[in-house]
Amino acid sequence: MVDLSAHHRPFCCQLLILFCLLHPAASDQPHSISNTPGEEALSIQGVRGSSVELDCQPGPTPVAVLWSFTPLGSLVLQPVAVANGASSRVESGASTLGIVSLRNSSLVIEELREGARGHFLCQTLLVSSGQVHAIYLYLTLSVLVPVSKPRVHLSDPSPTEGVSVLATCAVREGTGPLTFSWHHHTPQGPEEVLVGLSGPRLQLDPVNRTHLGWYKCRASNAVNQLSSDGVFLDVIYGPDKPVITVEPLGFTEDGFWASEREEVTLSCLAASNPPSHYVWFHDDSQIHLGPTYIIASASRAHTGPYTCLAHNSHLDTRTQTTVQLIVYYPPKGQPSCVMLPTFGVVTLLCTWPGGFPNAQLHWEGPQGIGPTAPSNVTWSYTATGLPNGSIFTCMGQHPTLVVPTLCRLTLWEPPRSPTCGTTATVGDQFIMLSCEWPGGEPPAMLNWLDQHQQSLGDPSSSPAVSLLQAQSDLAGREFTCQGSHPLKAPGSHCRLRLEAPHLTVAEPRVSVLEGEEAWLGCALQQGTPPAQLLWLGPQQQRLEQSTYGFTLHPEGAQLRLQVRDADPAHHRGTYQCVARNALGNSSQSVMLEVLRYPAPPNVTISRLTYRRQRREVQLQWAIYGPGNLTGFLVQQRASVPSSEAGAWEVAASNIEPESRDWRLGGLDPGVLYAFRILAMNHHTAGHPSEVKTPVDPAFSAYPAVLGATSTGMVVALVASLLVFQYAARHPHTFPCLSRLLIPMEHRQQQRASRKSTETPAGTETAITTSSSDPVQEFPDAPVNVTITVTATPEVQ
Repeated sequence: MVDLSAHHRPFCCQLLILFCLLHPAASDQPHSISNTPGEEALSIQGVRGSSVELDCQPGPTPVAVLWSFTPLGSLVLQPVAVANGASSRVESGASTLGIVSLRNSSLVIEELREGARGHFLCQTLLVSSGQVHAIYLYLTLSVLVPVSKPRVHLSDPSPTEGVSVLATCAVREGTGPLTFSWHHHTPQGPEEVLVGLSGPRLQLDPVNRTHLGWYKCRASNAVNQLSSDGVFLDVIYGPDKPVITVEPLGFTEDGFWASEREEVTLSCLAASNPPSHYVWFHDDSQIHLGPTYIIASASRAHTGPYTCLAHNSHLDTRTQTTVQLIVYYPPKGQPSCVMLPTFGVVTLLCTWPGGFPNAQLHWEGPQGIGPTAPSNVTWSYTATGLPNGSIFTCMGQHPTLVVPTLCRLTLWEPPRSPTCGTTATVGDQFIMLSCEWPGGEPPAMLNWLDQHQQSLGDPSSSPAVSLLQAQSDLAGREFTCQGSHPLKAPGSHCRLRLEAPHLTVAEPRVSVLEGEEAWLGCALQQGTPPAQLLWLGPQQQRLEQSTYGFTLHPEGAQLRLQVRDADPAHHRGTYQCVARNALGNSSQSVMLEVLRYPAPPNVTISRLTYRRQRREVQLQWAIYGPGNLTGFLVQQRASVPSSEAGAWEVAASNIEPESRDWRLGGLDPGVLYAFRILAMNHHTAGHPSEVKTPVDPAFSAYPAVLGATSTGMVVALVASLLVFQYAARHPHTFPCLSRLLIPMEHRQQQRASRKSTETPAGTETAITTSSSDPVQEFPDAPVNVTITVTATPEVQ
């Protein structure tokens, strides 16, 4: 057993000793061998300049790896690289192979060189169960060299047509076997591969004008393929016999024709390389040099032979061609085309009279040329199998025309099939069957047939109409419109069945809450002629677009009814969707249920008083009981509840649900009002509160007493003054008071005055009268004193 822990010797020497001791011929230790020199080695290919990786057999990580190399034709084993897992070393002589490195147990060679051709040996040491095992792997590496860019050589780059030309393709290097392919590219054509040629030589024998162009050679091996640059082969030939063309083009039995006073162009072309030189002759006289000769205004003097001579200056060869030119005059105008309608056959007529010689007319169709005749030609053409859009052209040819004059007719197949429809006349008295098949040229022929295939009238072009007396027994009957057209195969038709209307509704019962929208829908399932859809309300009234609260939405064969702001009193009930046509009626019912919101709580008026001289009232209330609440509504009327009571009017609405009082204005003080309040849950009103009339606010006594006291004192003072004055003037009425008010001397004077008035007649007595004393004038007049007390309520 070898001790692998000894590290006092150099690294390479240790590994070499180990491999020597473990070689199968020198050691009795257990070992394993992958393959031996006598066995076939593994073959690996690499490309020069690229990288290659030589891999030992996969398995456990080896203790040591040694790579060796034997060049081809040599028996000397040269070390390349060695590694013990922790470190590795590449021999300096390995640079002849390329850039060598170890990756684990694999040998990697980058920038591979041709010197790497040969045999490689991989020796690995493995430790298993305390024993050392050696594994040997033999590999053979082949180094491939890419092919270099090829070059093409022509034996004669400018040969004359008919000689032999050799093209060769050469490459500088490349690992065989090499494969060659040849490519030819003409000046006006695409590049093409010359099939059947795989060698480096291309023999063109004899060469001709089709060989003219660029040639490329493509070389390839197992590594790559490259193409050469193009080499041009210029084949000298010609000239061929010239071809003369005349514009405007017109032919006669002897040559060409031209129109009098028109410009005529004669062109000559002869295939040649290099291009030919051209000379024109007229009646053996040279008239022009160049490929084109132009006659500005043709006349009868230009009639005669014209010769074109082509000359190849390189080969000094010549060819020529002669043509005849004749000048004529044409008919006036242009041909006239007419299509005559006939069943199953298309009859075409073309006329063009006049001219010298007579114009030749002939028809051309999609399937060939029709008859030819001078001045007038008719063609009866069987239309079976013709494609849609078939064009028929009447071609008029005359020697004097610049271009042939023509007129065209186009046959159009009507699209698809006939279309059947039906409508009812006003009052539903008649049913009109209509059939259309537009777009055909000539127009399609249509005919109406009953259920027994009996004709309802004569065939006519599209559209075809038939009237039927409206009767209920027509329901279920089928009618056919038979169509025919020259371009269509027989059997084109359409059918319709007369049917009474039939309806379906989306929902037979619809429920919505009060104030919401309700949608009622019905659809027409069948009905021919088309039925009229309408809705009837709960009172069997017809609902129109103008009916308040309703909107109709027609959508094809459907009619939807929209009920806005649903109200139980006006909108609840059974609605009917009705369909009517000339054959009968059909109806379906829809029940609309408008549900109210739950009742709100009850309301009672807690206070109702006047304000501002009875022009306003202050209302307060309270609620009790369960229920949802969204607001309040106050109503008023102008009298107390009685048989003559007025109608309730809305005094206030949209009162917030949190409010518990409200002020109402705009009242007439001379009118007695009654009020009540209702709780609202959306559109549902609760029970009205009790009816109340407003009252004056409670009386405040303190201000009234003060006012009355002050007024009383003033009145008492005035009354006292009046009494004293009266007592002073009438002392006999209040003697005690008079004594206090009138002095003694004044009383004596009053007595003397009374005595003097009792003097006997005849005696002159001085009479004194006081007109200013009202008491004397009315001694018994009473004194009235009125005391008025007014209490004014306090204005809050």
